[in-house]
Amino acid sequence: MLSKDEIKSLKSLITGEKVEWYHIFKLMAEKRIKNEMDFFMSYNFFDILREAYMEKFASIPFTEFFWTVRSMLVPLFFLLNNKIPKADIYHSAANGYAGLFAVMSKFIYKRPMLLTEHGIYSREREEEIIKSTWAKAYFKDMWIKFFYNICSCVYELSDEVLTLFKKNREIELELGCPAEKIKIVPNGIDIKAFAGTAPKKSTKDLPGYSHINIATITRVVPIKDLKTMIQSFNHVKNEIKNARFFIFGPTDEDEEYFLECKQLAQRLNLKDLTFTGKVDVRDYIKDMDVLVMTSISEGQPFVILEGMAAKKPFVTTDVGGCKELLYGADDGFGKAGLVESVMDIEKIAKAIIRLCRDSELRKKMGENGFNRVSNLYGYEKCVQSYRAIYQHYIK
Repeated sequence: MLSKDEIKSLKSLITGEKVEWYHIFKLMAEKRIKNEMDFFMSYNFFDILREAYMEKFASIPFTEFFWTVRSMLVPLFFLLNNKIPKADIYHSAANGYAGLFAVMSKFIYKRPMLLTEHGIYSREREEEIIKSTWAKAYFKDMWIKFFYNICSCVYELSDEVLTLFKKNREIELELGCPAEKIKIVPNGIDIKAFAGTAPKKSTKDLPGYSHINIATITRVVPIKDLKTMIQSFNHVKNEIKNARFFIFGPTDEDEEYFLECKQLAQRLNLKDLTFTGKVDVRDYIKDMDVLVMTSISEGQPFVILEGMAAKKPFVTTDVGGCKELLYGADDGFGKAGLVESVMDIEKIAKAIIRLCRDSELRKKMGENGFNRVSNLYGYEKCVQSYRAIYQHYIK
């Protein structure tokens, strides 16, 4: 049997009200739900579901509501019902399900729990759900509230929330994360891996040899908005006749989207565009003149740090920490690229054209980026920061 508090908490998770997670964690920690699927077919769960339905969802078909709620809660209950190893510190590298599992670990073993949030998980899920075709319109708000509820729990119960840049911190504050918990620890990279090493392959091996080489380093998935990039490349080609375009990165994560991107390039008759598939970008990055990123959502992209370490100027969209990386935060290093609005094809194209036509500007921005990444984003600083944080909690 479930207590009144447990019933209320489970119903709140369905309806999107504030959840008292203590009661859910206690229920799972005591292993009173032996089998998740049996629970979701029980009278107890059906009564909770029916009450939530009558209160907020009575205008939609009950069968659709039933299966949607099951699809929301089954993965969550399966996760929380897993055996959790004992540790000195629990550290989740993302909010959402991973963060909630770490909070559950803290609940059981009474040990510190840290969250590192690269992108803002709840906002990313919201964007994904709004644009999705798998969630019917009248269920989208329920899914969005479900993820916001999970993320609010992780913010509330984490001992410390580590984020990558100032803009992320501001968003986390808006979402209710206590200010005193948030600390900025930027990403760090091995600068030597991208700086000062000769390319393993000559530009003569590339279709763009002796031309202006423009590239992106990315996964071919919708959130990277390759379609905007391809259309921008088409504008660039009309102005810069010797421009060549390379999309470095895996194409098999979303094969349908990859096909759509190829078809778009074909419709535009954009012949000087190459999808390389997965490669070691260090083999090619030295031969690129301009790097581009048109994502609609990012955290603090490693590809920008890597490009800066290789002294390459960027054109990016104004998402995540891109502007802070390229323009700095009053650090005195100067601009390392140009930042434009999301999905603004013409402005992105004009920024690329500007860099293509000005080799001195490319060189200057490349040097600025290298100086910034060398001074602020070496992996040594990142490692030292996390080591100090861990030592603070190990007693």
